[in-house]
Amino acid sequence: MELPKQARVVIIGGGVVGCSVAYHLAKMGWSDIVLLERKQLTCGTTWHAAGLIGQLRASMNMTRLAKYSADLYTNLEGETGVATGFKQNGSLALALSEERLEEYARNAAMARRFGVAAEMASVTDCQKMYPWINTDRVVGGIWVPKDGQADPVNIALALAKGARNGGALIFEDVGVTAICREGGRVTGVETANGIITAPIVVNCAGLWGRHVGKMAGANIPLQAAEHYYAITEPVEGLSKDLPVLRVPDEQVYFKEDAGKFLIGAFEKRAKPWGMDGIPADFSFDELPVDMDHFMPVLEQAIERVPVLQQTGIATWFNGPESFTPDDRYLLGEAPELKNFFVAAGFNSVGIQSAGGAGMALAEWIVNGAPPFDLWDVDIKRMEPFQNTKSYLVERTKETLGLLYADHFPYRQYETARGIRRSPLHQRLKELGACFGELAGWERPNWFMSPDLQPASEPPAYHYSWGRQNWFSCAQSEHLAVRNGVGFFDMSSFAKFRVEGKDAVHVLQLVCANNVDVENGGIVYTQWLNERGGIEADLTVTRLSETVFLIVTSAACRVRDLNWLKHHIPEGAHCVATDVTSGEGVIALMGPRSRELLSQLSGDDLSSEAFPFGTAKTIEVGMVPVRAHRITYVGELGWELYVPTEMALRVLDDLLEAGQAFGLRPCGMHVLDACRLEKGYRHFGHDVTDEDHVLDAGLGFAVKVGKRPSRFGDFVGREAVMRRKQEGSQRRLIHFRLSDPQPLLYHNEPILVGEHIVGHITSGAYGHFLGSSVGMGYVQRSNEQSLADLAGQDFDIDIAGQKYRVEASFRPLYDPENKRPKS
Repeated sequence: MELPKQARVVIIGGGVVGCSVAYHLAKMGWSDIVLLERKQLTCGTTWHAAGLIGQLRASMNMTRLAKYSADLYTNLEGETGVATGFKQNGSLALALSEERLEEYARNAAMARRFGVAAEMASVTDCQKMYPWINTDRVVGGIWVPKDGQADPVNIALALAKGARNGGALIFEDVGVTAICREGGRVTGVETANGIITAPIVVNCAGLWGRHVGKMAGANIPLQAAEHYYAITEPVEGLSKDLPVLRVPDEQVYFKEDAGKFLIGAFEKRAKPWGMDGIPADFSFDELPVDMDHFMPVLEQAIERVPVLQQTGIATWFNGPESFTPDDRYLLGEAPELKNFFVAAGFNSVGIQSAGGAGMALAEWIVNGAPPFDLWDVDIKRMEPFQNTKSYLVERTKETLGLLYADHFPYRQYETARGIRRSPLHQRLKELGACFGELAGWERPNWFMSPDLQPASEPPAYHYSWGRQNWFSCAQSEHLAVRNGVGFFDMSSFAKFRVEGKDAVHVLQLVCANNVDVENGGIVYTQWLNERGGIEADLTVTRLSETVFLIVTSAACRVRDLNWLKHHIPEGAHCVATDVTSGEGVIALMGPRSRELLSQLSGDDLSSEAFPFGTAKTIEVGMVPVRAHRITYVGELGWELYVPTEMALRVLDDLLEAGQAFGLRPCGMHVLDACRLEKGYRHFGHDVTDEDHVLDAGLGFAVKVGKRPSRFGDFVGREAVMRRKQEGSQRRLIHFRLSDPQPLLYHNEPILVGEHIVGHITSGAYGHFLGSSVGMGYVQRSNEQSLADLAGQDFDIDIAGQKYRVEASFRPLYDPENKRPKS
């Protein structure tokens, strides 16, 4: 078959993911689909995958995608005639500690919310379901009856056949040598057999995904690592319906494989491979088995399943898998190149993810937007530095093992740290900061109180599902902000300068709120999509007639700048520049912040002269500072924007003057807890592109009557007007536990009676309110008023136990909003 000269879409890579994307595009009615495989279908990593199909993931939408895969594979054989070997024989995970059992109990509660059957299992239950195990140290487990396993090669071949049946063309032995691009858009691919012009190209190149990304000038941060399993000799009496067994505390899993055990490992420290690139001729290849590396896991496996002591190993296997810096795969349009899409980096869960990921990306391509919130896996969460070879090698040593590690709340990465530091970093370290990492930034998450730990011992996390070792430290910080004064280093928050004679018109197009305000005005606003969903949650400060400053979260820097640039109309006199690193930001917050700041500034800081929601340049000691009177904790305060080279001087002056006011350094954990008490939203948790701005209770920040910009009405206006007419079917509600002991994190089910009506989108301990607080969306019937909706008797399911909560549409702390404006 001759290679076509043009296509509607070219897919690079013939593994299970590439075949799934082709299959789903064909299902959606697209023709002129071309899939190119450099060697043979499945020859990269698909062919040696273990084929485990799990459904329960870390969030609702990731679970939705995994469930979709399982449902798809159930019917795929009947549709295509290709035997997939899919069977839902269930999975059992053992817990060897009470902490792991707590994790499972929370997972089981979450599963019920997400529609996945999952049950806690006693030690006796575990023994009955998996009679081959030694129950020594086992304290229980979790049973997911509809999990299963499949033949990975035939899953891919079935998807490929389905794609061909829909008109897709699949070519083997055709490697891509270049990505064609022009004017910031992809225009096709170059191969040894010729050029195929295409307006859309999809990178499903697996192990070669980073290399293909570099061809396109796009960052695709993934790194191959060795991945081990062994297959035993036949075991008499081994049932074909034996569940998949996972023992995460021993880094091992087991599955039945043609009457034998397949024993796989997720060792704590992995071995990266292919640091200088994956060989172009790598095909159905294996890597040498490092027995010294694999044996510690295998020895534990033999103790856990004693029959292995008398069973020989027929096959030792080591093959590469690709891993990302955060163990979540990469999906979506690359920010560097229009219409260059990615589905890669599946972290050894490619088979269970492929069906859902292929469906989601196909809908993204066809409809121009993801079908629902996919921020968990959106490639725009990645920073350019994460694509450096040294970073990827170092981080991958950790990430493979983290798949089976305890998934404690607030767990921090240990490797590839110290890359981005604020100008205040060293002083904060001296003050006892325990740093966490976000988007490469080292940020103080909490500060060790001097009376709690010797100065010679650096502050460090002791992880738990209960009150961690920093709980009392956070309490002190929290109460300082509420009762006195504290400061936060917010230098990591992303900052964009938008300027030009059309800047106001561009921002009026993008922003739901009215940003055409007086110079110095600060506007809280959302950027909406055409469905009224929230693409960004941020502030806009007008610095002059033609210059604005946007401040958004550190994690959303790439995403938000990409969204903004894509919405600057062609020919507009407007440029957007990332200026994040140009200024340090000190947030001085609390009822005594005005007193303290007045010690260093002769400027009038009264509410009459300096009202809430405005920015002015003031003197702080010897330094001119742009002070923004705004808050993310719900208190009187200012965010002080200081040129990077002067930021440390301003902090030192504040620390000296602050001794008389009890000034406390405060970390990100307290910032989060305070904003939850006050009911401020967090993008990615409480508001996403799937959440309508009115459902989120943010109608006050939407101005449908504002004068349109010269480029038209703001994006999403029609969706807002429709929702106003139709009414909301769900609303975000604030919750506070009546019992002061349990801890909320996220994803805990919200119940009315025995019915699940929603889940907690984010939670933390509210030290001022004296118990855990959170937010979550609750379904609303057409007959219910908002008062009736919030007035129901709600419970929260935490690890299988129900706890009564207070519910309110208004913030639980300072509902009249008097404190920030005092």
